Amino acid sequence: MSNSNFEQLIAHYEKPRRIAISSKYPILKRPVLTLRHITKKLKNHVAHTIARTRSNKFYPSIIARHQSVIRRKLGNTDPRLQEQKVTNLRRACEDLHGLIIKPNEVFSLWETIGKPTPERGYVNGMLLSNGKIVEGVGGGLCQLSNFLCWIFQHADTEIIERYHHSMDVFPDSGRTLPFGSGATCMYNIVDLQIKNTSNQDLQLKLWLTETHLKGQLVASKNEPVKFDVREKNHTFIKRGDRYFRYNEIYKVAKLEGKEISEKHLFTNFAPVLYPIDSGYFKANNLNFVDLT
Repeated sequence: MSNSNFEQLIAHYEKPRRIAISSKYPILKRPVLTLRHITKKLKNHVAHTIARTRSNKFYPSIIARHQSVIRRKLGNTDPRLQEQKVTNLRRACEDLHGLIIKPNEVFSLWETIGKPTPERGYVNGMLLSNGKIVEGVGGGLCQLSNFLCWIFQHADTEIIERYHHSMDVFPDSGRTLPFGSGATCMYNIVDLQIKNTSNQDLQLKLWLTETHLKGQLVASKNEPVKFDVREKNHTFIKRGDRYFRYNEIYKVAKLEGKEISEKHLFTNFAPVLYPIDSGYFKANNLNFVDLT
């Protein structure tokens, strides 16, 4: 990426071409969201390819696996919300565990777990709203959508719908995955939807230990083609007194250890909201561009 490309991204961020009607007229926010909820629900019900079958019998071959730490330091967030997040993760995993996605079927996070409500066992957790931390029922499920997005990237699948946080809110405390390789979620209009493009059923196994969210994507037989995720052009950009973050995510297919294809998945660009300075980039061997 050239400096002029970064300048264009920053200009688009500062003066977006399209502004949501609910931002222009806040009084319309609730009815607009209600309409979008209904429209999305109808669309998913018409789409008969949404995966809905579950089984307690699991296929033997592991296609992909992953684990993520449940409790991480996220800025100065309340530890109580971390504990309540665990409750929400455990409740959602109950509905995801054993789900079968047949060839050409589409996995939908929200169609599988439904609306998170207190009546269904969900509690308040941490939510992000316009870059600010707030409490809300079902908070913390973004860790689950991040997890699932990552594990599906390591299989013969196609990402149908995926959204990234529009802001880089927390520093990389213990981060092991590339920035922007996950997915945010908000019932039900910000969904994670993945199509099974393989020739066999894929099945989810998800569980929680005392310290980790763990999971596997399993099938009846191993696939000869394996998939890795590759990050390119990871860069922090300074403009005036603001910092931004940029990178690109690619999916790499390998056969017998040899690369046979590379597919671009995401380009991420977001303002950095936490305190940062040039020493941080040097200490972590990160690319840095100063446009000031």
